[in-house]
Amino acid sequence: MSLVAPVRGGILEPMDGERIVVRRSGPLQGEVRVPGAKNSVLKLMAAALLADGVYELTNVPDIVDVGIMGELLGAIGVRCDLLADGTLRLENTGQITPVAPYELVERIRASINVLGPLLGRFGQVTVALPGGDDFGSRPIDMHIRGLEAMGAEFELDHGDVMARIATGTGRLHGTDIVLDFPSVGATENLLMAAVHAKGETVIHHAAREPEIQDLCTMLVGMGAVIDGIGTSTLTIDGVAPGELHATSHRVVPDRIQAATYMAAVGVCGGEVVVRDARHHHMEHVLARFARMGLETSVGPDSITVGRDARLRSVDLATLPYPGIATDYKPLLVTMLTVADGVGIVTENLYPGRFRYVEELQRLGADVRTDGHHAVVRGVPALSGAPVKAPDIRAGAALVVAGLAAVGSTSVQGVHHIDRGYEDLVGRLSSIGADVERVAV
Repeated sequence: MSLVAPVRGGILEPMDGERIVVRRSGPLQGEVRVPGAKNSVLKLMAAALLADGVYELTNVPDIVDVGIMGELLGAIGVRCDLLADGTLRLENTGQITPVAPYELVERIRASINVLGPLLGRFGQVTVALPGGDDFGSRPIDMHIRGLEAMGAEFELDHGDVMARIATGTGRLHGTDIVLDFPSVGATENLLMAAVHAKGETVIHHAAREPEIQDLCTMLVGMGAVIDGIGTSTLTIDGVAPGELHATSHRVVPDRIQAATYMAAVGVCGGEVVVRDARHHHMEHVLARFARMGLETSVGPDSITVGRDARLRSVDLATLPYPGIATDYKPLLVTMLTVADGVGIVTENLYPGRFRYVEELQRLGADVRTDGHHAVVRGVPALSGAPVKAPDIRAGAALVVAGLAAVGSTSVQGVHHIDRGYEDLVGRLSSIGADVERVAV
């Protein structure tokens, strides 16, 4: 199936008027498998711009954002086809137009990740400023400063970022880059630009997320030379254009989706085996789960999670990996709303990312926010009500909250959830949750 025109039943196309209806559920039981990571696959797709050939990505999640990224790459010149077994086939024939149009870019923030590979390989690129979830300003200053240090020149014109390699140089050049903050997006863009740069590029204070490591692994499989994978210092020895090649790669499992099903067990009780969850990618959040009263055991390709007593409140703060990811926070706040005690939550990454709290309050949650802090006082049970998902992870958290709410909870804004979750309703239903997707 081509991703140029996503359809329901393959890559989901959101439908206005759909709702997820959730009712309070008893103990969950069974097992659920985690698909590939949204935060990885979109960047792996962008890496296909670096070399001609046919790529195969496996363990690809069937989500809207993959469809949008496929449309964007199709407009640039890479054909994308998602097969029934979760394999994504990308064909780069070299007929590339290094322009990312606004009508596609504004739908997904990951579109900015075409900037590095297109500039590094073709010497010029025009990319509209990116869109995506609305939870605060996320500027691309670090992307631009790093690429400028490698010899790029930038111009901003009516919402488009236009970049080119300085006249006469032909290629970006290696250099030392020190990031102000371990930005995932900046690290990814600079990595993909550096693989074609002349000489050695060192990225200091680089992001260390499993998704960064996944991208590095794919790039090495394409012929890139990268040292320091998994650390905060990445060293890239650039190769000449034409020396990289297409490859096959399996997408790393989605640690945020894994945490979602664990959070569901947290509010409902029971015991569930989460297949393909990688505990070494989730050590800090698993430690918080344990302090809250979840029992976990680790298998070779799974994490078993259980709860038989009321959750306990804890304090937590979001931090760059390996700390608590900001994407985990809506789930943790939801768990705290029905925990015993008071928890203080601090958001250190995106100050606007408490916008779902008003929706939790509609369900009877006792949450008060002050700047980048939230105080959560647990209540015995939430109460069902209509709510609206403001973004992907908050939408999933509201579904989880509905499992702990007396009565019926109707979650609007399902299209947000579809952007990052493959069949959230089906997976929750398979372990005993009372949840369904309905047209209204």
